[in-house]
Parts: sequence; structure tokens; C-alpha cells
Amino acid sequence: MESKSRIDIISLFLFICIAAIGVASVYSATSEQGAYTLLEGRSGKQLMWFGVSAFLGIVIFLLNANFFEVFSWYFYVALMLLLVVVLVIGADINGARSWIRVGSFSIQPSEFAKYGTAFAVASLLSSIGVSFEKRNDLLKMLGVILLPAILIILQGDTGSALVFSSFVLVFYREGLTPLILILGLVVVFIFVVTLVYGGVYFSIGVLVILLVFYAFTYTNKNLLVPSITIAVLAILLSMSVQFLFTNILQEHQKKRIQVTLNLIEDNRGAGYNVNQSKIAIGSGGATGKGFLNGSHTKGNFIPEQETDFIFCTIGEEGGWVMSSLTIALLVAFILRLYHLASRAKKKFKRIFIFSLASIIFFHLMVNVGMTIGLMPVIGIPLPLVSYGGSSILAFSIFIFTALKMDATRDEDLISIYS
Repeated sequence: MESKSRIDIISLFLFICIAAIGVASVYSATSEQGAYTLLEGRSGKQLMWFGVSAFLGIVIFLLNANFFEVFSWYFYVALMLLLVVVLVIGADINGARSWIRVGSFSIQPSEFAKYGTAFAVASLLSSIGVSFEKRNDLLKMLGVILLPAILIILQGDTGSALVFSSFVLVFYREGLTPLILILGLVVVFIFVVTLVYGGVYFSIGVLVILLVFYAFTYTNKNLLVPSITIAVLAILLSMSVQFLFTNILQEHQKKRIQVTLNLIEDNRGAGYNVNQSKIAIGSGGATGKGFLNGSHTKGNFIPEQETDFIFCTIGEEGGWVMSSLTIALLVAFILRLYHLASRAKKKFKRIFIFSLASIIFFHLMVNVGMTIGLMPVIGIPLPLVSYGGSSILAFSIFIFTALKMDATRDEDLISIYS
């Protein structure tokens, strides 16, 4: 059987389209700050980072097909050590010690930690005999994703740490019981209800539901202990949510959550960015105000507009049409990655590519959600669109590695039958 190595053209096309939208949006968002041509200012740096990414992509395609599988744990350990280094020598930017300055550039290791963690997860899950039904294996898998998340939380970057929860989707895809996902949704539900109605009312509601349930099932004594246990755990979780919100979260984090849940209106403080973002997106209408014609964009009403809130630039200048196209391209890219993962011949490659798809999905959902007020502002970029060298490089390397794995799938088939 002849070995074939070829890049997936559809994925590459989608990558280029999304990148082009990103560069144009960054140029529009920053053109009043000195970037008068596309090659100047932050849009010029964005192009430079994509150029560096293209070079690294060529290097990746020149590597042996098994290189990443062999060195997967080395990548993970090296990047975890880098996260520790950040805690010691990292620069404090926007309240988070998550950057390492190298000359005039700053590197954010937490962006690359997702890449290293995907290798570790793929290596662990593809190991012979590893199963979610074994408690030690499950603890190892949770440890692999919790370690970088904890180190990043210690840096003060809770938003980036939350991205690692997307690996739960990978675990589910590879056989984790859906009860874990259901439990996660229940925890979110209790969190929201407790904050909206208060822990006391939540506890009263749980007790009422317990009494009603007992009234209909009192003849079945086997249900009594489990139902009481569930009720007690729900009440304890609600109490812990109240404690966490009151004593652990920082003031700005509390206000962002309260604004998202419409518990307070703070359009001049914690809710300012989201309020201005919604105004900008809403003013774009169906077709937008036109490229470089956004009044909110040009008025610099939205801080961090070229990074976390880049989607409002797209919405204001391109309207519903451009916003929908951007989301559609990212969704199509995610679905294409799912397809690449499904046709992988090796479990390691399937898990790695699916990890990439899950991370992009999480970024897309949260970033767009926070710009339209459906998610708290946690500060994560829109993949390949938001300005940022670390984000661009990390996602590009991640993507080119996945494309390299897909391109060499025929070699995996040869090794299986040889």
C-alpha cells in the first residue's frame, strides 16, 4: 500500500478565512491608534504572528509522523514547568501574573499549556488498559487537566483556567459516563439559582420537593435514604456556593457574574464593556455600518476591543451577516476537526484532534457569549480572530499539528497491516 501524506485543504481554507477576518477586524479596531495601513500597528503584528505560524507549520510537516506521540509527555512537563516559572518571574498585566517578557514581546504560557495538555490526555487515554472505570486511571486523567488549571488560577487568570474544563468533552467522547456531564450541569444550575434566589430559598425549595417526592413514594423504603442524601448534598452545595461567592471570588468577579445574571445594573463599572459591546453589535443591524465605519469602534468606547471583545467590531461593521459568517466559519472548522478525528487510524491522534475541536468550541461559546451578555466576562480570545501573539501561535501550532496527524493517517494504516 502506497503511503500518502497530504494536508486537508478544507481545514486549511477555513483557517485562512478565519485568520483573514481576524487581521481585518484587528486593523479596524486599532486603526485610530496609529495603524494607518494593514502592515502597521497591531494588525501588522497579527500578520507577523501568522507568518511565524506558517513557518512553524512547515517545520511541523517536516517532522516524523510519530514525533509528537513519542515526545508527548515531554511537551506536557516542559509547559507545566513554564507555568511554574511564570509564578516566579512573570510580569503582571491587567491583574494577572501570566506573562513572560522577552524583549519587547510578551509570551503567555497558559495559551501553550492547552497544547501540551492535549498531548498528555491523548497519550494517557490511548495507553493500553486505561479505563474510566478504574478509579486510579480516572484520577490520573483529572490530575492531568487540573494541574495546569490550578497553576493558571494561581497566576490570577481564572478565565484561561476554565478552558481546561473542555477536556471533559474529550473524556465523554472516549467513554466517560454521561452522569459526570449531568452532574456538572446540576452544579451550574444550583450555582445560578442560589445566586438569583438565595441559599435559604433554594434550601426551602429542595425540602418541599423532597416532601412531595416522599408523599408519592413513601411505600418504597429503598428510595428514602438516597433521596434524603441527594437533598442534603444539594443544600450543602448551595451553602458552599454562597460561601465561595462571598469569601473567595474577587469583587470584580462577583460583579461580572451579577451583571450577567441581571442581579445588578452597573453600566459604568463591571457591566460597562458588555453594555457597550451590545450597543455596538445591535447598532450594526443586518449588514453593518461598513468596514472602518463603526462609531463605537472608532470612538474607543470598548476597552480590549481588539482582544476579548473583537466580535463587537465584527458585529458593528459587518452586521448580522458578517457576525453569522464568522461564527459559521468557526463552527464549520470545529465540525471539520471532528471529521478529521473520526477518520484517524490511531487513538492517540483521534483524541488529540478532538481535544483541539473541544477547546475551540469552548472559546467560541464563551467569547461570543460574553460579548452579547450571555456569559460572564472571563477574558478568553476568539480563536484566530482576537489580537495576541501567544494565542495566534498556540492555536496555529495546535492546528498544524492536528493537520500533520491527519495527513499521515495512511502511514498509520500501513503500520496496522504490516
